[in-house]
Amino acid sequence: MTKSLKLAALTGAALFASAMLPATAMADGVIIIDKDAAIQGSAALQGAVAQIKVTYAATITQWEARGKALDAGLQPQVVAFQAAQKVANPNRVLLQSQYAAIQAKQQEGAAELQRMFAPVQRAQDYAVTQIGTHLESALKAVMTKRSANVVLVPQATVAYQPSAEATQDLIAQLNVEVPSVSTAVPAGWVAGQPIPGAAAPTSGGR
Repeated sequence: MTKSLKLAALTGAALFASAMLPATAMADGVIIIDKDAAIQGSAALQGAVAQIKVTYAATITQWEARGKALDAGLQPQVVAFQAAQKVANPNRVLLQSQYAAIQAKQQEGAAELQRMFAPVQRAQDYAVTQIGTHLESALKAVMTKRSANVVLVPQATVAYQPSAEATQDLIAQLNVEVPSVSTAVPAGWVAGQPIPGAAAPTSGGR
């Protein structure tokens, strides 16, 4: 057998052996976790969202009503713009003017709705930030339980065996470490700031 034939035979044997390995062995040491999905799926955040809906019920109702009113107020301009597009010889200057007016009104409405929703968003951000302070310790606990050396996010992979998925493990660990959080935002707190009295999480690998 020539060297090239020997090499081909060895390569084929290696490929066959890897194909015969169980999925758990091939994924050994590497787990896939979607950290954002874990936070969203945690009991603490689910409970916080339910509480926020009660606490800010009036604000949410007003926000939804205002959104519908803004949409209704914009509709005549949209209809006029669509009608102007359908004529035999559309007036491009008129169309550009109408489109710019619609865009400006949409942006103005979006800004108004964002201001109205700000207290609700701030409470949600506060809840997420509290859970985030436990993320590193929960992640390390999951790595230990799964004997993992590397954690990847789904976006960093092309394909992986289901056995490597560990997002649910992280959700379960977060539920143990932080079963609930407060939705009472301290005065002056803004998103991006650490939680008063809580140790800031250190940076960790993905």
